[in-house]
Amino acid sequence: MNMDNTGDNVENAGNYFVNEAVGLPREIVTGVHWLGACQGYSELHGYNSTYLAVGENASAIIECGAGASYPHVIAQLEAVEAIGIPPVKYIFTTHQEVPHSGSLGLLLERFPEAVACGPVAEFHLVFPEFEDRLVEMEIGESVDLGGTTIDVLEAPFRDYLYTRWYFDSTKKVIFTGDGFAYSHYHGAGHCGHVAEEVPELALPEMTARFAENAFWWTTHVDIEPYVARLEWLLETTGAKTLAPTHGLPVLDIPKTLPELIKGLRLMSKVTADGRARVPVLGI
Repeated sequence: MNMDNTGDNVENAGNYFVNEAVGLPREIVTGVHWLGACQGYSELHGYNSTYLAVGENASAIIECGAGASYPHVIAQLEAVEAIGIPPVKYIFTTHQEVPHSGSLGLLLERFPEAVACGPVAEFHLVFPEFEDRLVEMEIGESVDLGGTTIDVLEAPFRDYLYTRWYFDSTKKVIFTGDGFAYSHYHGAGHCGHVAEEVPELALPEMTARFAENAFWWTTHVDIEPYVARLEWLLETTGAKTLAPTHGLPVLDIPKTLPELIKGLRLMSKVTADGRARVPVLGI
């Protein structure tokens, strides 16, 4: 489903997020809907995405988005609800940073039957009224949506120690949070498209620039063990789709992943034998 005009009239919250022409909500694979908004800059955009995974008995929201994006996300979500889906019973965040969890309280209020799942430590301090609806989940645990599960995965690339990724076991989608984050160009019509639909975008350079902030630690380590762990995770899960919070979704992993890994390698200034890499992109 692709409802290009859904939410166009929603008030722009602080002009930081926009909803014009983003082409969302979009069903990237059957039963997984891409929601969210772009940053409101004139040209270089970054997504603040939320995903809706639909099972036979329940639906799950993965990533809450910042508070400023909530009006757009809820309008898009209600458009998907209108076609008929099971109730939202689970809300997952990859970690506590505002772009990933800022709307958690609003979503718990909007969906009173739902519980917040994942690394929920400290949320009781921010949302004390929802303390009884916070469910800590560890790597290897899962919730059953009916016909599929949402599994908690380790996050090979993360900015917080307790960051988690999630996996829709039937649709084979990994929700990667800050993993595979990169910007895109609004003027070139990239908004609302998946990575394979914008082949002209320089993924390695864009990924490296975004990772400079989220994964600053990669400039101090040999990155290859982390790449190997990532490749192991993708192989063992049999993942077919990557759903990042800040980048365009990846529907063809064999084609696109090598370009994203190039970007992660641009970040590392240390080789396996401890030698410094040649600086790239001024990083």
